[in-house]
Amino acid sequence: MKAAGFGDELFLGRLRTDLLALTGGDPRRLTTAEEDFLARLREFCDTRVDGPRIEREDRIPDEVINGLRDIGALCIRIPREYGGLGLSGVCYYRALMIVTSVHSALGELLAAHQSIGLPQPLLLFGTERQKRVLLPRCAHEISAFALTEAEIGNDPEPMSTTAVPDPESGHYRLNGVKLWTTNGVVADLLVVMAVVPPSERNAGGMSVFVVEADSPGVTVEHRSSFLGLRGLENGVIRLRDVIVPTEHRIGEEGSGLAVALGAQDTGRLSLPAVCAAAAKWSLKIAREWAGTRVQWGRPIGEQEAVAGKLAFISGTAFALEAMVEVTGRHAETDHVETGLDAELAKLFASEKGWLVADELVQLRGGRGYETADSAAARGERGVPAEQRLRDLRVGRIFDGSSEALRTFISSAVLDRRGSAPTTGDSGGRRAAPAVEDGPLRAHLNFADEAAHRLFQLVEDITARIDTSAEPHQRDLGRIVDIAAELYAMSASCAYAAALDTGDDTPIQLADAFCAQATHRITGLFEELADNTDSHDRLIARRVLDSHYTWLEDGVPDPSTEGPWISEPVPGMDEPDLRRTVRHGGHTDSTPGEGVPHA
Repeated sequence: MKAAGFGDELFLGRLRTDLLALTGGDPRRLTTAEEDFLARLREFCDTRVDGPRIEREDRIPDEVINGLRDIGALCIRIPREYGGLGLSGVCYYRALMIVTSVHSALGELLAAHQSIGLPQPLLLFGTERQKRVLLPRCAHEISAFALTEAEIGNDPEPMSTTAVPDPESGHYRLNGVKLWTTNGVVADLLVVMAVVPPSERNAGGMSVFVVEADSPGVTVEHRSSFLGLRGLENGVIRLRDVIVPTEHRIGEEGSGLAVALGAQDTGRLSLPAVCAAAAKWSLKIAREWAGTRVQWGRPIGEQEAVAGKLAFISGTAFALEAMVEVTGRHAETDHVETGLDAELAKLFASEKGWLVADELVQLRGGRGYETADSAAARGERGVPAEQRLRDLRVGRIFDGSSEALRTFISSAVLDRRGSAPTTGDSGGRRAAPAVEDGPLRAHLNFADEAAHRLFQLVEDITARIDTSAEPHQRDLGRIVDIAAELYAMSASCAYAAALDTGDDTPIQLADAFCAQATHRITGLFEELADNTDSHDRLIARRVLDSHYTWLEDGVPDPSTEGPWISEPVPGMDEPDLRRTVRHGGHTDSTPGEGVPHA
């Protein structure tokens, strides 16, 4: 059984930064096989992928998908014995950072397949036979996870897709409609969540099935479009009497939620990796632009208003990379739990990554708001800052919205308090074994005291909650945000202590980030003591009761007619919009051929 991780200890008032310490030399170094793979991937992206074309055409070309397949990008973490490359999670996250930097849709293609698609549930919950039959296919074929429905967002309980067993044939018959299935338009294999009705023999319940995408009765009825992520092959999938054999059920009947959450926990760091990549790129663009653009006789980067943005972008980029590297490495071990760490990383990264992109657009001014194609047509460098802003916005919604994630984390913490009361052990708190002296020590001393205050706050709010935490959601959200900031501070210090750059620049960046985080944490503590929550709840109730509809007068509503929530109704001759990726024009090599295995 794994020991409690950093996040678990943090909510007990213990800043266990020893759990984040990195050993074994400079964490930037990978194995020869991993470095070789990333070099090939980088070369492919630099020479064979046209990001602006994907943005214009809203489509990833077949040759790009096939090229990624040939390199082995579909099977980075699949073990060698099942036909994959068998590389580390950190290598996978760095691969996501490379492809995402070229175009965000590429990162989503790979992440939807490997983080929450078929490989991860199979590795965690599949039988040995399922792994040997299906995982080699995942090295060549694209998978998608079909969970969301019209009535399902962060709460899967109202699921209407059913899987009715036939005892005689040993098959299930699936019926339902799945919304916003990423990779669903191009997938070869679908991971479908469906409810098995209870029977005399078993309780049934939410279960997970592997469905061949070209099975009779599977139809892609709509390809969705969004604010950002152009090129995303996301669609609505209808299942009409789809026959699935029993051996294609992953786990037992009723274990679907555990399978989904288990796969999601291990894939949580995909989004922080994407945010880290965007922040690192934003830092490069901000540095070059702020040193070039002159206003009032000097570069804008030398002016205090812009200097503050440069400091925020650089400090946050360092923290995001630190969280991915630190948590990614510890998630590879079997020693401590990192699920809560990854959830805090996802929450922090999606919120701060969006702010970094917003600051870059602001720093670039009108050129930040202009599209890259438009700027290039005028003869200037095409910088896709506005695209990054649009693409990153979904991070606060995908994989659990920020509001839902705060609720999930706080509910889990409160449940543990209710089932097994604990007291903070100040004697067991360790402030920073990896940092003996210097500016980071002071920051970790602050974080140590803040962790103890955090524990006391959780204890106090637990005592006040009788039946429901719902009236305390905003306070609980602030507590979770404090924990996320403390986690980011601690990871940054651990990463800075481990990096070998030959100078003190990592310490400088960690120091800058921790100073900024300290101010945010102080503000959150103040908000917990003095806020407008009760008044805001009253106003919200009056809004819902239509007290202020007069304020809505005078402006037209451009929305189309129709219900707020409705499942797609199939037409008589509804076309199947499933896109088959043509294999012509690429080699028939084994994925990753020429790449030395670890």
